Amino acid sequence: MAALSPFLSPPHLNPSSPRQRPMVLSLTAPRSSSLAPMSAQKRRKPSSKRPSKPTKAVSASSPLRVTTEPIPPTTSLPPKKVLVPIGFGTEEMEAVIIVDVLRRAGADVTVASVEPEQEIKASGGTRLVANTSISACCDDIFDLVALPGGMPGSVRLRDCEILRRITSKQAEEKRLYSAICAAPAVTLLPWGLLKKKKMTCHPAFSDKLPTFWAVKSNIQVSGELTTSRGPGTSFEFAITLVEQLFGEFVAKAVAESLLMNTANENPTKEEFNEVEWIVDHTPHVLIPVANGSEEIEVVTIADILRRAKVDVVIASVEKSVRVLTSQGTKIVADKLIGSAAESIYDLIILPGGIMGSERLQKSRVLKKLLKEQESAGRIYGASSSSPAVLHRQGLLKDKRATAHPSIVNGLTNEAVDGARVIIDGKLITSWGLATTIDFALAIVSKLFGHPRARSVAEGLVFEYTKS
Repeated sequence: MAALSPFLSPPHLNPSSPRQRPMVLSLTAPRSSSLAPMSAQKRRKPSSKRPSKPTKAVSASSPLRVTTEPIPPTTSLPPKKVLVPIGFGTEEMEAVIIVDVLRRAGADVTVASVEPEQEIKASGGTRLVANTSISACCDDIFDLVALPGGMPGSVRLRDCEILRRITSKQAEEKRLYSAICAAPAVTLLPWGLLKKKKMTCHPAFSDKLPTFWAVKSNIQVSGELTTSRGPGTSFEFAITLVEQLFGEFVAKAVAESLLMNTANENPTKEEFNEVEWIVDHTPHVLIPVANGSEEIEVVTIADILRRAKVDVVIASVEKSVRVLTSQGTKIVADKLIGSAAESIYDLIILPGGIMGSERLQKSRVLKKLLKEQESAGRIYGASSSSPAVLHRQGLLKDKRATAHPSIVNGLTNEAVDGARVIIDGKLITSWGLATTIDFALAIVSKLFGHPRARSVAEGLVFEYTKS
C-alpha cells in the first residue's frame, strides 16, 4: 500500500480583502464534517478516561517505525478537544507545529489568547491570531492542554489566572496536560503542577527545575504530564501527544505523513558543484505564500532565518495579503508579491503544499522573479512539492535536486532521492515538513558558516550536523 501523503486537502478557501499589515497567523481550526458545532461541545466530558501510565523518558535517538496502513475512520467518535493557549512572546514554531500535527491526527484544537486581544506578536516577530479568548474556555473540558514556550510568552501564560485554573483542574482530574521549552519551568512550576513528576525543559531554564526530578531527555512523560525541550523537539512532542490521545497506530501514521521516520534514517544533506554564497550585507530573503501553502514550512523557515539575523519578507501571490494554509492557519503576509517584486533578493525560497505549489506556479510576477534570480546568478530553492514549480520553469535543468518522495522521481534526470537537503551550486531543495529545520539550518550555514548554524540549532535544541 502506498505511503500516506503529507499534503491533506485544505478546507474551503475564503481569504478576506487586501490589507497591508505585518505577518499574521490566525490559528482557527479548519472546517471538518467530523467536528461537532462548538455549542454542542460545551461542557463535554473527555471521550474516554486515560489509563494511568508509568513514568517514561522518550529517547530522541529511537526512530519511529511507521506503518503504511491508513488511519481507521473515527468519524463516529467525538473529537478529542485540545487547548493551546498563546500570549505575547509565545514561540511560534512550537505553537504552529503543535496545532498542525494535532489537527492532522483529527483533534479539535482551540487556540486561545491570554491577552485582552486575540492578535499577539510571537517571540520571533510573527503575529498569531487566536480563534477565541481564554475566558471563553472556562466551562469547556479538554482532553489535553498543551502549553507552547517562548519568552516572555511563558510568563504571560503563567500570569493568566484563568489558564492557571483550567490547567490545575486538568491535573486534578487526571486529564492530559503538557508544556514545552520554557513553559515547564516558568509556567507549570510556579503553579505547583510539577510535584512528584519527572520533567524536562529548555536547557536555559533547567536550573529552575527541582534537581531530583529534572531529566535531560527531549521528551518526558510522567503520568498525565508531558514535557519537552524546545522548538527543535516540537515534532517529537506533538507526536507523543497524538499517541496519548489517539494511540500508537494513529501516531505512527501521522509521523509517516510528516516524513519523520525516513528523516531519521537519511543523511542531512549532500552538496554538488559547491560554490560560496557570498553576501556582503544582511541577507534579504523572499518567501512567497499562497492559499494551501504548508504553514509548518513557512513559519519554521522564517523563524530560523530571523534567528540568524536574516531579513525575511513573506509575500502573498494571491489578490489579498491574507492566505489560508494547508491545515487551516490564516497567514497575513508582509506584502503582496507585486510590491515585493520591487526589491532584489539574495534568496527566494518556495514553501511546499500541493495546492500552494500549484497557486505559486500561476503567479506571473513570481515566475519573472525566479527567472531573474536564476539569470543573475542569485540563490533560489524550494521544499516539499514546490521543486515542481522550479522544474516547470526549467530551473532544475542539469541540476541535482530533491523533493517530497512522492514526486521526486518526476522532477529531473538528476533527482537525488536520499539526503534530506540537496544543494547544487546556488540551488537548494528539501523534502519538507520534518526536514524543514534541516533545510533552514543548511541555508544559514551557507550564508554565514557552520558556527552560526550550530549556534541557532543549540537555541532550538536541535542536533546540527555539517553533513
